[in-house]
Amino acid sequence: MKNVVSIQEVNPSFTNRRNFLKISGLTLVGTSLLLAGCNNDDYENNPANQFPGVRNGVFDLGGGDFGVLTYAYALEQLEADFYTKVVNSSGFTTNFTAQDQAVLTDLYRHEVIHREFFKTALTGALPDPNTQLLPTLAFDYGTLNFSNRTQVLATAKALEDTGVAAYNGAGKLIKSPDYLLLAGKIVSVEARHASAIRSLINPNSKDFAGDDVVNGTTGLDVASNPSQILPVAGGFITTNFTAQYLP
Repeated sequence: MKNVVSIQEVNPSFTNRRNFLKISGLTLVGTSLLLAGCNNDDYENNPANQFPGVRNGVFDLGGGDFGVLTYAYALEQLEADFYTKVVNSSGFTTNFTAQDQAVLTDLYRHEVIHREFFKTALTGALPDPNTQLLPTLAFDYGTLNFSNRTQVLATAKALEDTGVAAYNGAGKLIKSPDYLLLAGKIVSVEARHASAIRSLINPNSKDFAGDDVVNGTTGLDVASNPSQILPVAGGFITTNFTAQYLP
């Protein structure tokens, strides 16, 4: 039996102003895009597929398409949490320029949309979301001062660059065309985020698409496997989980 989630792309009400960045939000209503959960038996019979869930007392992200989507959900939780703390910091309206505030607020809203999209989509598509849905993660940013512009933008740059590389690297692991389409739409937004942050740090420079992330010969961005991304993201995530079925 297939588990189905219906998804429609709409513009959320909070983006009706002239933003520096604009995207169409992902809202779980309507029927413009259908996400269908895999046939449970077929999914489990493929050795590469493992549903997310607790194994040996620790939550594992799983494998196959559901594993990749759960991996993306974990990263979106991190980004949404980070920008939530940024826009709610005591120094946000005084230590950041008007342009900083506009961009960072847009990024906050986008990442919250992404997080909630994955949560609702996975809840509807997983056979047993009560045990297979990644729990809400906890985070620790160490000595990061969320009212310090330099520290916040440097961290945002690291998170956005990592997020783009993560989606690029995960694309080859996705089998469903619908899921691959979604990943492509989200990574394009993450790349806009990365460019916007780089431009805030060094305006009117080539850093928006720097040689450290875009290959000057091929014109292609960095792509990294989950095993390369998770140790980096894990520096902020305090909730313990594993990813033994992802490369």
